[in-house]
Amino acid sequence: MIVGRDTKPERQIYNLGALLLGVLKDTPEDTAELYPTFESLNARQDVSVSAFLLALDWLFLVGAVSNDDGRIKKCF
Repeated sequence: MIVGRDTKPERQIYNLGALLLGVLKDTPEDTAELYPTFESLNARQDVSVSAFLLALDWLFLVGAVSNDDGRIKKCF
């Protein structure tokens, strides 16, 4: 992935995905609810719901998370 010099890395999808993985790693269960996970991520860094969902979609596409009856399931 090529990253431009003039972009803010804290707003890039790979950075938000890494922060989201950190939040999920701190969750003791294998699955997590959507909104509490968003609140935990938002406590670490101010993020919009749409950016959170985009990061979650990206993690799903790369196989880091999956869907478990509407809950976020860790695949790591």
